[in-house]
Amino acid sequence: MRTRVTAAALSGLLALALAGCTTPEPEPTPTSAFSSEDEAFAAAEETYRAYVDALNQVDLSDPETFEAVYSWTTADASAGERRSLSTMHADGWTVTGQTVVQSVELESIETEPGAVRIAVCSDVSAVDVIDESGSSVVAADRPPIQSSSVTLTSATHSPTGLLISAIEGGGHECGQ
Repeated sequence: MRTRVTAAALSGLLALALAGCTTPEPEPTPTSAFSSEDEAFAAAEETYRAYVDALNQVDLSDPETFEAVYSWTTADASAGERRSLSTMHADGWTVTGQTVVQSVELESIETEPGAVRIAVCSDVSAVDVIDESGSSVVAADRPPIQSSSVTLTSATHSPTGLLISAIEGGGHECGQ
């Protein structure tokens, strides 16, 4: 049976370091680094867009390209990316096309522990994942626009002050 890549895996991909070659991620440091809700949201959006830019630059044949993705993630998101990218690399898959962020909206801000949650809509219609035999592993019924809920946590070692700690399928509507 042909393996299928879920929309969440592609978004969280695209929506991957070699198994056994990972180092533990430092835990984010809680901080109230933002002076306003607008500032926190701007940092969250900047972080997420930088993460997607890094995903769009991944070359599954070159694990060194995964490091930019890892630099924007922590906790569950980092672990998930490491598993996913490592598996796709080991399976000899390739990615074509790019994810385009359509919209980012604020869901919530928690000053303790310094978390921001955003609702994201991303266009993945141009993204395909090809296995070693040249066949697509993307489900034929994958929606072209993906809804995600992204949690970002305060981190002093991030250029934006935030890192992505979780990405889940979103419960919000995205325009098709």
